[in-house]
Amino acid sequence: MPMFGFYRIAVAVPPLHLADPLSNAAEILALWREASGQESAVVVFPELCLTGYTASDLFFQERLDQAQNEALSRILEESRSLNTVAVVGIALRRADRLYNCAAILQRGKILGIVPKSYLPDKREYYEKRQFNSGQSIRETALSFLGMEIPFGVDLLFVDAEDLLLGVEICEDLWALTPPSNAMAAAGANLIANPSASNELVGKADYRAELVRTQSARLLCAYAYASSGLGESGTDTVFGGDAMIAEYGSLLGRSERFRREGQLVTAEVDLQKLRGLRLAETSYADAPAPDFRRILLAPLPRPKKLRRRIDPHPFVPGNPAERARRCEEISAIQAHALIRRMEQARSERAVIGISGGLDSTLALLATRRAFGIAGWDPKRILAVTMPGFGTSARTRQNAVALCEALGVTLREIPITELATLELAAIGHDPELRDVTYENVQARARTEILMNLANRQKGLVVGTGDLSEIALGWSTYNGDHMSMYALNAGIPKTLIRYLVEYYARVDETLRPILEDILDTPVSPELLPLREGEIVQETEKVVGPYELHDFFLYHFLKYGADPAKILHLATLAFEGRYDAETIRRWLRVFLRRFFTQQFKRSCMPDGPKVGTVSLSPRADWRMPSDAEFSAWLAPLES
Repeated sequence: MPMFGFYRIAVAVPPLHLADPLSNAAEILALWREASGQESAVVVFPELCLTGYTASDLFFQERLDQAQNEALSRILEESRSLNTVAVVGIALRRADRLYNCAAILQRGKILGIVPKSYLPDKREYYEKRQFNSGQSIRETALSFLGMEIPFGVDLLFVDAEDLLLGVEICEDLWALTPPSNAMAAAGANLIANPSASNELVGKADYRAELVRTQSARLLCAYAYASSGLGESGTDTVFGGDAMIAEYGSLLGRSERFRREGQLVTAEVDLQKLRGLRLAETSYADAPAPDFRRILLAPLPRPKKLRRRIDPHPFVPGNPAERARRCEEISAIQAHALIRRMEQARSERAVIGISGGLDSTLALLATRRAFGIAGWDPKRILAVTMPGFGTSARTRQNAVALCEALGVTLREIPITELATLELAAIGHDPELRDVTYENVQARARTEILMNLANRQKGLVVGTGDLSEIALGWSTYNGDHMSMYALNAGIPKTLIRYLVEYYARVDETLRPILEDILDTPVSPELLPLREGEIVQETEKVVGPYELHDFFLYHFLKYGADPAKILHLATLAFEGRYDAETIRRWLRVFLRRFFTQQFKRSCMPDGPKVGTVSLSPRADWRMPSDAEFSAWLAPLES
């Protein structure tokens, strides 16, 4: 089964026996076999894990060197059947110099040895006392344990699919210019770091932030493994910190100060990282230095993903983080509108209010903007325009919200105007087709635009990112405004923003909660016994699915087959694979065929990393064919 670029990576903290390489070899083999049994492609062990980092001047002893090499030979002998790559810290003697190195092992062979570039020589560290920097070693090989082995800082390790592994060691990450920068520029998408980082108050948080931000800066995965409690406690304590990060997110971390060995695994999406790099011009602008590439034997791949696939990638799962995100978006919207109104010298904001989610958020954000700017909220003209399908519930909610916010409310029914327009074009009003619906949408927009002209106002658009993606708007109707305030916000996040306003203002809570409970509908078809008959998600599909598709399609150009696979995992128990496949086809068809609406969409603030504005984020021809994208979905 294709794994779509997912690799399981492991970081290990074995129990350490200081200056006892044979015992350490047994611990390393046990965790390596465990990582292999868990279908890990790579397992990273700590720095100098065969001897212990704190062996100090014992590294000058011939016997420790011999014991380490004997232990390493045993590891090689007993790992001939292991396809999992192991990154193991060793001390290496070469040309009467001593180097702190990482040996890259697979199937009983040493594929390459990478020396440490930056040696700490400060405070509790005095590594230069024993070791030499390998920073200048390139295009070199050495004879070691009966093998001719590539040696240097110019080594990368590549499989036949998506993985390209680079290795730096401990202090290298803390340096002004980490070696991983050059590795990533040359294509490395997984950086391994065998480390020995001691514990100090507050250091663990800084260390994790360093790993996380380096993975974000390099658009890579980062696997970090640090020495544990078996190191000497003479002057320092080592807690066994190990972690795996991907593009700024921490996917897994060990428990510090555990006496037992630990293995932490996480699945990284290297295909996604490669896609992200294609779109990042600053990544491509970095010079790509020459590296020797060592081919790996086929790597284990997970048969089933353990990684949680977030069904709502636009919405933070942590409530505190979600609240912060909502506050930030609210501020972006408010200040963007203030700037536009000041530039346009508009005296009023004009908004069409339906009692639905989108217009509710636009009105709330506009009211906040007026509060920040110190403008009279009565200068917000909220217009309800009941038509053939307007329900009493949405109409009442719209009125109640406007009254609670203290804005000017005006009601202008559109039924007579729409009837006249239908008659003018000779359309039978009993024919409830797209013309029947679009006449109403355009009538509403015409009223808003004319009112804005008359009142020296600015029409605030209410359509959201999800609707823009699907083209779920009437061209030159609700598709158009003078400023599209919600254009950067997907529907799944709109709900949480409205909930956020309900939490911060208790007087609005009952109204907003009822709006949140109302089915999403354009209300363009006549009611049946007073109830809405036109529910958007029954026509175009669930917005939570479309937002999921949109994120993976736009963020890193995921193949539709991968999107389908991920959605099946993310929504397991809620939608079956065939339902997801059906709505994904709808998404792709609509996304391609509705590009012409996006090509001339009005200005609006970008609030997240995904936008569909042709000026901010997305450019595509309106006449592109979509058959190639549908092909992977043929069952």
